[in-house]
Amino acid sequence: MSTWQLQDAKARFSEFLTAALEKGPQIVTRRGVEAAVLVPMEDWRRLQQAARRGLKELLLEPAPTFEALGLESGHLQRREPVEFE
Repeated sequence: MSTWQLQDAKARFSEFLTAALEKGPQIVTRRGVEAAVLVPMEDWRRLQQAARRGLKELLLEPAPTFEALGLESGHLQRREPVEFE
């Protein structure tokens, strides 16, 4: 992976994008600190798909929990029932 300073990535964005497409992910630094990565769409979609677990995998775990589904307790509030006339 190559590293680009932010000002270089901005000034030479076309070259920056071409490098990501041809050579893979490119790191952007801001004030010498790694801040972001530019990755080709194909890589991004593959990473996103790999990060997701399906409902089947979650339910087949030894002890499935609501936390595994990404639900946080305590943030839901009950609404009062609406009366219709």
